[in-house]
Amino acid sequence: MTSMSLRTQIAQALGKRVTIRLRDSDGGLRDVVGVLQSETELVNRRGEIITFDPDTAVAFRVIPVFNRRDISSGSLSMYDTMSRTLKEISGRDGAVRIYCCGPTVYRDAHVGNLRTFLLSDLVSRTLQMTGLEVTLVQNITDVGHMVDDFTGDDKMLAESAKTKVDPFEIARIFETRFHTDLARLNIQGADSYPRASEKMAQMISSIERLIELKHAYVGTDGSVYFDATSFPSYGALSGNKLEALKPGHRYEFTDEGGKRFHADWALWKLAGARTQMIWDSPWGAGFPGWHIECSAMSIELLDGHVDLHIGGIDLRFPHHENERAQSNSLTGDETVDSWVHGEHLLFEGRKMSKSAGNVVLLQDIIDRGLDPLSLRFALLENRYRSQMDLSWASLEAAHSTLKRWRQLLADAGDGTAVKFDQELSDAFTTDLDTPRAMQRIRAIEKDISIGALDKRALFLFADQVLGLDLDRGVEKKEITPELQALLDARITARAEKNWHMSDSLRDQLADAGLEIKDGPGGQSWSWK
Repeated sequence: MTSMSLRTQIAQALGKRVTIRLRDSDGGLRDVVGVLQSETELVNRRGEIITFDPDTAVAFRVIPVFNRRDISSGSLSMYDTMSRTLKEISGRDGAVRIYCCGPTVYRDAHVGNLRTFLLSDLVSRTLQMTGLEVTLVQNITDVGHMVDDFTGDDKMLAESAKTKVDPFEIARIFETRFHTDLARLNIQGADSYPRASEKMAQMISSIERLIELKHAYVGTDGSVYFDATSFPSYGALSGNKLEALKPGHRYEFTDEGGKRFHADWALWKLAGARTQMIWDSPWGAGFPGWHIECSAMSIELLDGHVDLHIGGIDLRFPHHENERAQSNSLTGDETVDSWVHGEHLLFEGRKMSKSAGNVVLLQDIIDRGLDPLSLRFALLENRYRSQMDLSWASLEAAHSTLKRWRQLLADAGDGTAVKFDQELSDAFTTDLDTPRAMQRIRAIEKDISIGALDKRALFLFADQVLGLDLDRGVEKKEITPELQALLDARITARAEKNWHMSDSLRDQLADAGLEIKDGPGGQSWSWK
């Protein structure tokens, strides 16, 4: 879509609540969300006027207004990792504050990472459906995240050493790709994407306060550590008790001999021999530990309280357990109301890893000729807190169903009416049961007692949460003379019962992007 067409859409949406993805001068992407006042200004939820250049817009979306009067259930309940029960998600003054752990931008986000980011989008859309406003913050980790084998190297610096590219340049490259993938998956933009590297002052201030409150100390090596024994309820989130964490518990850095207790963790590490990605601090030049960034940023950007914290199950311990200890110590209260975790994603029966050679990116799906939203579709077929096994077969099936549903809506006209469905609403608001919602949509599709216009309106209601862009329509592509010749040749081959030739021509057509079907009326085709 060209910038001119986006500018036209923006001009036609004055007075509406929108999200606009903009490209900054440094090549990075950012999202602005609010009510459009003019073609260059919007007002965000805090009443601030945000000025933007519409010619830098790369994506634009009107946020749908949901009619709360239609909703009888009216509230979203999610499984809270802390209490191990379903818990209603509520905020204050009609708004819910969400913090979602974002990417570490030293590589592309794979489909497993994207599953977690989709979870925050589905939660946000469902809360909007129930009539609540959402403030979403998602951090960008561009410093402080250690490599998986805990050898003491920052992930950004390890990638920089391997590629001979400046670490901040690497971060901006993969941050841009991250935002591109979010747009491809129709994931609504967050209200803020704070970068860890740009929040040093807040992290240092938080560490100073933790020392003042006797929750942290300067170790014998000059680095600063959180005192795990100072937080009595440590382990409540993950079930890992301090007394059960043996001295063999792995350090996040190989040189953590300066701490008092083996389960303490670094808040600030002195630079030592490190020369890149270091900052001045009261304790000397160094860099922050991974866990403190989320505490500092969530407290600052969400006014000291998080209604819902979202992340992958792999972050539950130690990251979220440590984050909870830090945040509660800083605020003097339970900072997070509910913790929601998405489960692992397998691909073709195996955990994705570089060593296994089965890491799948969204671009890989696109390169196979599949709609990127086929990934969103396939993920919706599984519960967010159940381990999922994704496959190429499931993605291809999702792609085909997406085409069929878009054709169904296109055949029913271009009406914008949305029809409420209680079963769909209940599925979304009961622990985000998207498989049940998808089953309901399939039942509506097959129900001959429901007219075409009503089906369209029901699909549009569901799509406000599903986000499958079902009203996009079906792409119209002209058949080339060469492909038409192959189609005609296959008709002749079948008439002559030359099945070998018929199959060979089908394969050639499939390679060219055509899907062939044979039925009582003869041969038919469609674009894949």
